[in-house]
Order: sequence, then C-alpha cells, then structure tokens
Amino acid sequence: MSDSETESETESERMRCISCREEYRKRDAGTCKECYEEASETEEELKREIEDLKAKVAFLRFWSPVDHHFSPCFTDVVLVASDDDCGNLAPVPVRAHKAVLVSRSPVFKAMLENEMEESRSGTIKIGDVSYDALRSFVQYLYTAEACLDEQLACDLLVLAEKYQVKHLKAFCEKFMMSKLNWDNAVGNFAFAHQHNAKHLLEAALSLITDNMDKLTKREEYMELVEKDPRLVVEIYEAYLSKQVNTAAPKESSMKL
Repeated sequence: MSDSETESETESERMRCISCREEYRKRDAGTCKECYEEASETEEELKREIEDLKAKVAFLRFWSPVDHHFSPCFTDVVLVASDDDCGNLAPVPVRAHKAVLVSRSPVFKAMLENEMEESRSGTIKIGDVSYDALRSFVQYLYTAEACLDEQLACDLLVLAEKYQVKHLKAFCEKFMMSKLNWDNAVGNFAFAHQHNAKHLLEAALSLITDNMDKLTKREEYMELVEKDPRLVVEIYEAYLSKQVNTAAPKESSMKL
C-alpha cells in the first residue's frame, strides 16, 4: 500500500469534535473527554433548573395572581403580625385572599374552612414575626419568589414550617445551605434541629465534624452545652461515626 493511500485512509478515519473542533481518530473516543464532561455538567445543571421550575409551577398551579392582589377592593382576609413592635401604633395588616391561603397551606385551610375565630373575623394574627417577614411570607404565597437575606430566610423557614408551606421551607433551606460556613455552622445546626430542616442539619453537622479541633473554642458551642447538651452529644456521636467509617477502609487496604 502506498504512502498516499495510507495517508488518505488515515484522514478518512479522523473525526472532528463539534464542540472544540479538534480532530481525532474514530477509535480514540476519549480524545474529547473535556468537552463531554463539560456537556454533562451543563446537562445536570439544566436538569436541576427544570426540577426547580417544575416545583414552582406545581406550587402555583391553583392560582394566577393578579396585579393588585393586595388591593383592599379584592382581598377578603388580613394577616397581622401581632407581636410586631409598633409602639402605640396599630399593627399594619397584610391583605390577602382566603382562596390563596387555603390552596397554599393546610393549616390555613383548616383555619378558614371551619368555624374558627379567624374565619368569622377575617383576621389572622401571626405571632413572633415582624411585619416585613409576614409581608414577604404572603408575597411568596402568590409568587413563589422572595428576596432573601440570612435573617429573612430564618424567619420565613419558621413560618413555612408552622403553616406547612413545604415549597417555601425548601426554598429557604436551600438558601441557608448556600450561606453555610464555619462561623454560622453551630447556630444553623441548632436552628435546623429545632425546625426539622433535615438537609441544613446534615450539612451543618458535616461541617462541624470536619472542624472538631476548633469547636470547643467557639462561644456558640458553650451556649449549646448550657442550653441543649443533647445536641452536643449528637455532634460527638456523628464525629465518632465518621472516624469509624474513615478508619474501616484503611484497615481493609492494609490487610490486602
């Protein structure tokens, strides 16, 4: 076989990556591994975004909010932050529609569909919450959106758990996990334990057990020892479990 024929055959065996445009032989399937991995990461990210959108659509499927949903002309119930520090001023009501509250929360549903005081008076008093947090809570029931900071995320998660608004609780928990660091890990662990935020609890506990050498120096740790020693026990149990699980593979490899 001549050199020209060999060269022609080699060229016919070459392929070009549609992403990076580099040439590679048919049998070298791993040549464009970087492009493949990048595409896979993009695909996974898109899948997560699609799932988030599906959850939002499912949450909003019962109601299409109108532009003036807080207008007194259309609302039929008011929510009041009863413990808001307003001094001598009357608390500012947050207006809403019973239909929205009932469709979003089984707690509101039971409250407003039965002959309870809130149903008769058209006023729902919400304790231990600021006006801003309450307004953001009601706004979320209409739009499935909220502009969070760390304090508001905590406040809304508490309301979401109390009124069983699962979508909002997951939204706040995800935000708090994105802000998790060593400085707030102990506080978030205690908060997550109190409000049944499983994913935040696991993430905070993992961060704590990875930094056990620094734990006892933190003021939050000393407060936890005094207020809820059961959580301290839980931290050390998780740490010991992690140590055992880490040591087991090493022992197995040494035997081999």
